[in-house]
Amino acid sequence: MVMYMVHAMIDISEEANQILSIVKAKNRFKDKSEAINFVALEYGEELLEPELKPEFIAKMQKVAKEKSIRVDDFAKRYGLK
Repeated sequence: MVMYMVHAMIDISEEANQILSIVKAKNRFKDKSEAINFVALEYGEELLEPELKPEFIAKMQKVAKEKSIRVDDFAKRYGLK
């Protein structure tokens, strides 16, 4: 896999800068670009592929066991015409 690097000039708050400095030091990154990549990828995993909460899984399993009904005309049944 070929990885391309994108260059960007960004404005961040002083607090964000301090956080990136901590991430950089804690992970022994050579620069803040590596810290930004790390934070973005960590957050991306959580944002894009969240784990399903056990309560949600249990609820969906319960719903899956419920009896379903047949609807011939969805729009008519739910007043969408």
